[in-house]
Amino acid sequence: MAKQSWVDESVVSNLPAWLNPLVDVVRVIDPNNLSAFLPPETGGRPGAVLILLGDGEAGPDVLLIERAAAMRSHAGQPAFPGGAVDPEDVDPIAAALREAREETLLDSSGVRVFGTLPDLWLPPSGFVVTPVLAHWHQDSPVNVGDPAEVAAVHRVPIAELVDPDNRVMVHHPSGFTSPGFQTRGMLVWGFTAGLLSRLLDASGWAREWDQTRTVTVEA
Repeated sequence: MAKQSWVDESVVSNLPAWLNPLVDVVRVIDPNNLSAFLPPETGGRPGAVLILLGDGEAGPDVLLIERAAAMRSHAGQPAFPGGAVDPEDVDPIAAALREAREETLLDSSGVRVFGTLPDLWLPPSGFVVTPVLAHWHQDSPVNVGDPAEVAAVHRVPIAELVDPDNRVMVHHPSGFTSPGFQTRGMLVWGFTAGLLSRLLDASGWAREWDQTRTVTVEA
């Protein structure tokens, strides 16, 4: 059985009001409404990603990285900061924060974790991923931490993600199809875009968009 979501109720009262719809979603979300790929009963490598939401200059935003082109998996793709849970990590939350520090030089002392989503399965890499949700209550500069892993770091406004002009359906030659976002010179697709799209929809933040607009990515 997939792990259920969790909300730290002691943190919720300190969050900005615009996050309330998302917090309500995290409290009740069904794993099947987040992804078609749920973890197997056994196996898989534990991983975690940080969905860090902040109060940016252009309104609420989310932290994304562009993976380096030389990476063995998901090369060049935009993604949430994150990676494998290492032996020294006490839990997926610690792993997500550590990876974000390494990849973006994030000062995690300014971050409040307010919940986690159910574990999700990434078949191509074999990871069982825990999405960790956090609010950036005290901004700090972010930049590329390790150029071998990260090509760029972006704070992407939610307003850009929900703009219908920036929404597309992405087709992969394997037959995989998912929602995508064209923003900041990036095409966000795959696991990251699918999760973002479902959270935007469930929170009531999404706007209607033309789902016949398609982009095909290379194999």
